[in-house]
Amino acid sequence: MDHYKALGLSSNATKTEIKEAFRKLALKFHPDKHSMSPKAVRDGAALKFKQVAEAYEVLIDDRKRADYNRGFGSSNGGGGFRGGYGYSYYNSNSYKPRYRRSYASNGLKGFFDMDVVLQFVTRRGFLLNLAFASVLLGAGVLVERSGETLWKMQNSGKSFEEAIESIEKIKKQQKKT
Repeated sequence: MDHYKALGLSSNATKTEIKEAFRKLALKFHPDKHSMSPKAVRDGAALKFKQVAEAYEVLIDDRKRADYNRGFGSSNGGGGFRGGYGYSYYNSNSYKPRYRRSYASNGLKGFFDMDVVLQFVTRRGFLLNLAFASVLLGAGVLVERSGETLWKMQNSGKSFEEAIESIEKIKKQQKKT
């Protein structure tokens, strides 16, 4: 399904044009408006309303729209891209939305797609987690090195094992006296 055609827009439509087209079509095809219509008309309006709502959801979000535009082109017959945004006909009675790319049909090839990898590593959540992990790692290194430095300052020339042996000798001498 072409989301731009569903809303009656061109591919360079602004967000204001997208919102206005959605409002107009949503009012026209809303299920409540067709509640008293015959079943065929009601089902057709509900289907069209779902298409319009899904098109709006994709085109109004900058990231989803960029994904859609990147995967949508004339090379695939103008029918969207396999596994991308859009609706799928599973059987004649079922019309289900599909929001994520499906890599099951591509095997492992889809997992190494650079667009997908770049989208993952540039997401805000991933970057925040990476920054947090870096801070924790840096703090761990700092604590380890400062502990070594303090040990060397207090116990010049002795290893940890030698220090433990010295302490045990002192405790034995104290017990004898």
